[in-house]
Formats: sequence, C-alpha cells, structure tokens
Amino acid sequence: MERQDPRSRQRLLLAKFLADWLDQRFTIPGTSIRIGLDPILGLIPGIGDMIANLAGSTILIIAAQNRLPKIVLLRMGLNVALNAMIGALPVFGDIFSIWFRSNLKNAQLLEHYVSTEGHASTFGNWIFVIGVIGGVIFLLIAILVATVWLIRQLWNAF
Repeated sequence: MERQDPRSRQRLLLAKFLADWLDQRFTIPGTSIRIGLDPILGLIPGIGDMIANLAGSTILIIAAQNRLPKIVLLRMGLNVALNAMIGALPVFGDIFSIWFRSNLKNAQLLEHYVSTEGHASTFGNWIFVIGVIGGVIFLLIAILVATVWLIRQLWNAF
C-alpha cells in the first residue's frame, strides 16, 4: 500500500462523505433500508435529480484529480449516467437510486485505486464498461426497430 498525500486523503474523505449523504445516510423507519439525499432530491421534479447528480459527479472529479485509470473513470461516469438517466423516471428512478447506489460504488472504486499501487484497472471494470455499452447499443437498436415497426403499422393503417 502506498502512503497517501494529505490532499489525496482529504479528497477521499470528501468523496466518502458525499457518497454516504447521497446514498445511505438515513434509515427508513421500521425497516433496514438505507437511503440518502439522492432519491429524496429526486422527488423534486426537474431540479432534484440534477442537484443530486451534480453532487455525485464531484466524486468523479476527485477520481480524475487522483489520476485513476481512464477505464475506471469511464466506469464511474457510466455509474453516474445510469443513475441520471434512470433516476429521471418518476418513482421508479428513485427506487433505482436506492438500489443502485452509484455514489457509493464510485467512492469504493476511488478508495480502491487510491489505496493500491500502480492503479491498474481490473477485468471487472472492462466487463462492466463493455456490458453497459453493449446494453446501450442493444437499446438503441431495439428503439430503432420499434420505431420502424410503428411507422409501418401507421403507414399500412392509412
């Protein structure tokens, strides 16, 4: 393990603090389910998700300041993007945010790479990134096919 400089340590503590507040600071009474400000802010139409995702993006900025491998930064960016896209859906997006916890994932990735020598990316990072990109491509193709099918149905109806 390499020794962290004080600035790097302060950045890591800030990232962990943000992740805790955004993803798990509070417990829903009568349950063991932990939530943070991310799904709570998501209940505010329009601006709530934007504020939560901007705060979560701070962890990504800290990772870039600590010179994490580009594949890890991409993985962290995809975590933020997934949370932002799905989080924009009313109610379902907030439930997704409670389950997915993108900020905690990103803080854990940051901590792992800041505390290890060499900052080598893992096979899991590559699999995650390739899987998300493959899923996005599949989704785009499905939307294109559905659009063409819908246009044909409408064309044949008239």
